[in-house]
Amino acid sequence: MNHIRYIEYNACHTADFVFHVPQGHDCWLLLLTHTPALFGTPGHTEEYPAGSAVLFPPHTPIYYRACGPRYENDWCRFDSDEKAVCSFPLTGVPFALPDAEYCHNLFQLLTWKNSFPGKNNEWIEDQLFTLLLTELHEAAQKYIPHKLPPSRSQELLSLRKEIYNNPQLPWSVSRMAQRLHVSGSHLQWIYRDAFGLSCMDDCIRARIRLAKDQLLYTEKTVSAIAEFCGYRNVEHFCRQFKQNTGQSPGSFRRLARTPVSST
Repeated sequence: MNHIRYIEYNACHTADFVFHVPQGHDCWLLLLTHTPALFGTPGHTEEYPAGSAVLFPPHTPIYYRACGPRYENDWCRFDSDEKAVCSFPLTGVPFALPDAEYCHNLFQLLTWKNSFPGKNNEWIEDQLFTLLLTELHEAAQKYIPHKLPPSRSQELLSLRKEIYNNPQLPWSVSRMAQRLHVSGSHLQWIYRDAFGLSCMDDCIRARIRLAKDQLLYTEKTVSAIAEFCGYRNVEHFCRQFKQNTGQSPGSFRRLARTPVSST
């Protein structure tokens, strides 16, 4: 079980901020940085970028400080006997988050639920905290020091979010590259390195995902769905749909809506 003792988001400090607890806390401490910071020991520190998380176990020495005009973070002190927490893959060392904004939003929701009483708040708080810890666990397991500057990684992630939220827009390599102020060839290299597929293949995946939903839950024609998903040519849409699903749009709709007979 997890129990939050205190939680806060957007905590701000001045350039002289130092947090030094040689004996550690008698509980867990979780941080999510919004600015660069120095972590380590009083005699040796390393700078870590904004968008890093770090989990300090109970009775673990803690030392971090600002390394710029201000320091800002989300933080939480909590108790836990959960296996996922007690066996966390990386403790005491900051690690980069693939989506720091998402984790920050969870921090905000948790703070509000923890601060104000309300019906079902305890259950909601537990679900949110479990979700946050799951995100952190996955990030810590996969953590490899970033090849890209943190700001560039966040720009790529923001671009990908926009593609999936608006797959029908006329996306092209040049349009995406302009958003990040890089060349088309460089965008394709860093995008594949970050997400494992090309930016245009990702756009196609997002469009097919939207098309499936439209085929399942609307009565639109295949032609109308193709246009809705950003295709100017219905034949091109059908060809890409079959390449990605193994079925034509019409077959996908018919099979999905065919009742399963019981024997």
